[in-house]
Amino acid sequence: MSIFVDEKTKVVVQGATGHQGRFHIGEMLSFGTKVVAGVTPNKAGEEVHNIPVFDNTMDAVSETDANTSLILVPAKFAKDAVFEALDAGVKTVVVITEHIPFHDAMEFVHYAKYKDAVLIGPNCPGIASPGKTKVGILPGSIFLEGDVGVASRSGTLTYEIVNSLSEKGIGQSTCVGLGGDPIIGMTFIDALDAFEKDKKTRAVVLVGEIGGTAEEDAAEYIAGHIKKPVFGFIAGRVAPPGKRMGHAGAIITRGKGTANSKIKAFEEAGVKLAFFPNEIAELIKKYS
Repeated sequence: MSIFVDEKTKVVVQGATGHQGRFHIGEMLSFGTKVVAGVTPNKAGEEVHNIPVFDNTMDAVSETDANTSLILVPAKFAKDAVFEALDAGVKTVVVITEHIPFHDAMEFVHYAKYKDAVLIGPNCPGIASPGKTKVGILPGSIFLEGDVGVASRSGTLTYEIVNSLSEKGIGQSTCVGLGGDPIIGMTFIDALDAFEKDKKTRAVVLVGEIGGTAEEDAAEYIAGHIKKPVFGFIAGRVAPPGKRMGHAGAIITRGKGTANSKIKAFEEAGVKLAFFPNEIAELIKKYS
């Protein structure tokens, strides 16, 4: 099975007529995703890969019954785009856009909760369920349909680990990129809860990195609520102290959020940890 998206997912792409929109609509269609509409103001009547374009998301949802939105608009328009999707009744929103102001993210993450909608991102690669659908910019060629769930804060590490799993014959039920910003919608805990309830997911892989407390929070949740085997990798073990590293979320404060603190928390929760990304597959074969 899969979590959050499946073969019934109907996608509207906000920012459809830009270069990224056109490219990734084509990639999603090749993966098997049901992209049913695009949105770009003042572009109604145009088509992208034979997909109709509308002026606004309300019209797109009304005409196509889209239930999921992919946000590919520039950062300064992202908040309005998310609000527009939620007000149109979309129940799953995937925000790829990076460099969104914190206060904008706080507003639309809160509004998504108010609307009882799933929001993934911002600054994320999206979500994919092999054999069913993908919503985002994840490269389709790396996936293999299977029963291991993956949740990750890092886009590129997601690609590397999923590709390694597939090469070793370990398929994925769903892979979700959570995003690397301090303010995000879906968390490790949300993904863990969904994977635990999914009868076709037998094991879970968490890909973390330095900064914040998401991994420590996840470890506490695993210890109290997760019965399925969990495997992990933490990036940033050799990050030099005092340096800002990569994602805006990679901020360490007073010893919390370090690689060592996350590794310790995972180990105490019974998570099997890989030292290198390509070791995850062997750990899964050994312990699950």
